[in-house]
Parts: sequence; structure tokens; C-alpha cells
Amino acid sequence: MALDGVFLNEIRKELMPLIGGRVDKIHQPSKGELLIAVRTFDGLKKLLINTVAGTARLHLTSAEIENPKQPPMFCMLMRKHLSSAKLVDIRQQGYERVIMLDFDASNELGDIVRLTIAIELMGRRVNLLLLDGSSKIIDSIKRISSETSENPVLPGVIYSPPESDDRLSLTECTRDELEAMLGKFANLELSKAVMKSVSGISPVFARECAFFVSHSAEVITGEMTDDHKDRLWFYIKKIRTQLESGGNKFTVLKTTGGELKDFCFCNIDQYGGLMVTKQFDTPSQLLDYFYSERDTLSRTRQKAQDLFRLLANTIDRTESRVKNQQLELKDCARREQLKQYGDLITANLYALEKGMTEARLINFYDEAQPEVTVKLDKRLTPVQNAQKYFKEYRKLDTAEKVLKDLIAKGEEEAKYLDTVLDALTRARTEGDIAALRQELTEQGYISRTRQKGKPPKALPPMKFRSSEGYDIRVGRNNTQNDRLTCKESRKTDVWLHAKDITGCHVIISCPDKGEAARFTPDELPPDRTIEEAAIIAAYYSKAKNSSRADVDYTFVKYVKKPAGSKPGMVIFTHNYTITVKPDEELVKQLELK
Repeated sequence: MALDGVFLNEIRKELMPLIGGRVDKIHQPSKGELLIAVRTFDGLKKLLINTVAGTARLHLTSAEIENPKQPPMFCMLMRKHLSSAKLVDIRQQGYERVIMLDFDASNELGDIVRLTIAIELMGRRVNLLLLDGSSKIIDSIKRISSETSENPVLPGVIYSPPESDDRLSLTECTRDELEAMLGKFANLELSKAVMKSVSGISPVFARECAFFVSHSAEVITGEMTDDHKDRLWFYIKKIRTQLESGGNKFTVLKTTGGELKDFCFCNIDQYGGLMVTKQFDTPSQLLDYFYSERDTLSRTRQKAQDLFRLLANTIDRTESRVKNQQLELKDCARREQLKQYGDLITANLYALEKGMTEARLINFYDEAQPEVTVKLDKRLTPVQNAQKYFKEYRKLDTAEKVLKDLIAKGEEEAKYLDTVLDALTRARTEGDIAALRQELTEQGYISRTRQKGKPPKALPPMKFRSSEGYDIRVGRNNTQNDRLTCKESRKTDVWLHAKDITGCHVIISCPDKGEAARFTPDELPPDRTIEEAAIIAAYYSKAKNSSRADVDYTFVKYVKKPAGSKPGMVIFTHNYTITVKPDEELVKQLELK
């Protein structure tokens, strides 16, 4: 799932129209990202540079990315040097995963100077550096000291680009050169030999080469027939033609369950029906799609680390407490036996005396066991022993009632905290996070503190429109779920929620029938609208990545909020259940921006 050199070269080609444009704005959405807005003749283009291990990349983006209120120091430095700078060139050495963006900028004296952003996207060596005209590092998004690397990345140090290896170029090598290079790896499987022979390609492309050659199990490179060699060279030439003509399709691989797995600069057929492919016209569109959801979650986790930690720890403590209480409750089951022992001692007082340690008594509670041995405290009289058993019985009887209540409250609390955690994983803005923080404060999980400045504005419920024209609203958190269901919806609206798991409240707004609604039968929206709303409810729940999900739905008038219950908790009756498959593409298609 790495961004290979060939794919990066396709991105470079896509970025070439930006040359001549000027830097309009620079933002740093998170610690490892930089967003540069370039003003061109075709309008404003947003260039996203990501230097986070595992998601490192460079591409144009159309995503709305929220920026921090206070820009980090590196962002301020980039603004100082590159504000209004003109982009004059975009360079890449061969298929190395390093892109150079050259700018003409004004210094403090007003002179035009050449500055370069070096973007390294190679495995562990992922970084973004600002260089002056003599390749001296002004600063970098990640500083690396001389103690940890032979090539330190620090201000004032001369930049050393990564060394190239002796692998062949995919678009320039000859057939003889390729076969000679593959011959050095005669004992390896073909896909691994191709990886070691050709630069700038990813494992998925190397496997696709081997698949085209054999269509089954991989062949050993040294055992390739002439036909195998012909097929391999034919495929290489085919890919070259696509890259040169711009006719290639950028492909995303997804599991049948919808999980994103990999991407490539060409079509991928090696998985057959085990994977689903989705194609894009440009590499930026592909990367924007592939990483948008993952990056949003990553940014949210960075901004709400304390909330994630608080919720995880509180859920663990609550569940542990409930387990201990359930063990104590099991111990309360012996209370009836204690009461029986007290009764038996009382019925046999004439046969007992102080100083006895046990007594064999007639058991009139169980005909199958006519006698029972009862332990006695030799320091107590028979009456005091009976009172001791009655006292333990009352203690356990009271404990059972209290424990049942505590366990029910604990289970409800754990369920509530799980809903907050689920909502936090779906949070997309600082406003969403602030609303959840406020909810936890009101519920007593966070101490009230004086907030500096105005809190971020909470967003309204998400809005969708079904293919048949019905408006659909979705709550973002528990507090909003309560308000949406109990205050902002009519009784004739339809309420949906994923069955038996945490998720958002979903409301289908139905036409208002006024007073006539009291006397007319309940009328549900069309089946297609209910199905689409159910898909939305499943998508905004814990069943998002499931292949199937059950969703309950009923009229809002049958949904009630119990007195004293936690936010978002409701009970409902007269419900139906529909089974759907969460579909991200349909959800995005129906969403109203």
C-alpha cells in the first residue's frame, strides 16, 4: 500500500499545470501534514503533503480539512518564506520517491530568491524540507539529529538526496536489459525478481506482472519459458503505452466487505472475485478517496487524545466493577440457606447448649435430606447463633437488591460510554469534539474548567435526501440525538437505529398531515426511502464495516425517553426490522452539502 515512484511520477504530471501559480495560503492541519493553496489561472488548487509513516503522499485535494486555531511554528516559518511565492518547477529524479517543488520568493530585502521544498516519501525516510538556493536546509517538518542518523536533517546542514540504486527504469529499459537483470535472481519467484530489477514499482504491480505471465501459481524466474518472457515484455510495453498516452486507469482495491486494501497506477486483475476494484481518472482523485476517511480519523484522534483515553479507561473501570458486582451477587444466592439454618436452630433450642461447635438437626425443609449439620460458634448461646444466621441472611438479602440495581446502572453506564466513544470515532471537526466534551462534562466525567475564548460552533444534524425526495436527518452525538428525536421531529416522522448496537438516531421527515393524522392509519414512506435511510443508519453505527446490518424503524410517536436516562437512550415499540448492507458510496451520494 506504498506510494511507488511510477505513481508519484503520474502525480508530478498532474501537478505541472500549477507551474506559474502563486502560493495563496499555507496551513498545517496536523503535525505531519502541510496544505499549500496555489492560485492559478484555473482557480485555487489545494496541494496536500503528508509525511506520516504509512500514509505519506503528495496530491491535489478537494477535501475540506479543518485547520488548528493556532498555526504550528513550522507552518509560520513556511508562511514567512513562501507567502506569494511563484511555483517555477516540479522535479523528480527518475522514479525516485522524492519530489522537488521550486519557488521564486521574495526575501526580507525584496530580492527574488530560489527556494525548494524537498518531499521525501520513502519508507522510514519520510520528510518535508525547505531548502535555500545552495541546498542548505532552512528547516524541516521532522528534524533528525546526527546521533540517530548518518544524514542529519537540521537547519544549516547541506541537504543530501537519497542515493539511487542500479535497478532499471520501467519506461526506459530494453528487453535484453530486463532479462539480464532478472537473470541475477534466477532462484526467486518472478514477482520478487521484478521488484528487485525494476525501480519505482510497488509489490502489487510486480505481482500483476507475474499474474499476466502465468495466470496461476508464480513461476520461478530461472524456469521461465520463451512464452513467459514474451508475455512479460508484452505487458511491460502495454503499461508503457498507457503511461505515455495517459490512458491508464488508477485503481483502488477493496475487499468484498468494503475495506480498502491497496491501489495502483494501472488495472489489477490478479485477485479475481476476491477483491472489488474502483477506478479513477487522476491519481489525486484516487488518493483523496483512499485516505480521506483514514486521515480524518487520525486528525480527530490527535485533537481528542485525552477524550479517547478518558473513555477507554472509564469503560474498563466500569466493566471491571460490574464483573466484581456480579461475582458478589452469585454469593448472595446462599442467603436462603442461612435463613433455614437460623430457623432450624430456633426449632431445636431445647437440644442445644453453649459451647457446641456443630449440631445435627432435623431438616424439615427437605424431605430428601432429613438431617443437616449446622456449624455453631461455641462462644455464643443457641439463640445468639440463630440471630447470627438471621443477620447474615438479612445482610445478603439487602446486598442482592442493591447489587442488582448497581449492576443495571453499571451496564447502562458502560453502554452509554460506548455510544460516546462511537460518536467520537465519527467526529470530524473541533465542533464535534467540543460537543462531546461538553456532554461528558454535563454527565460528570470531566471537571468543569474555565474555557479560554469561544468554543467551536457545534454543527447541525447531518442532512440527506432520499432518491424519492424525502429529507433524512442524522444526529452527530447523544445530545443531538435526544434533541432530534424528542424535540425536533413530528410524531408522524419515522425513526431508525441500528439494532442492538451503538449508532446515530436517523429521522425520515414525513409530510405533515395535521389533525387528520389522528384519525388516519399510520403511513410509512416508500420502501426505497426506508431502505436508504436504513443504509445511512447502518453506516453511522458500529456496523459500518459489516457486510450486513439489522436496522429497527418505527414512528417517532412510539419512541420514548425514560425519565432520568442518559443522553441518547430511548425505548421504542411497534417497530419493524430491515436488513441492509452499509454502502459508503450511496451515503455520500445522498448527503446534502
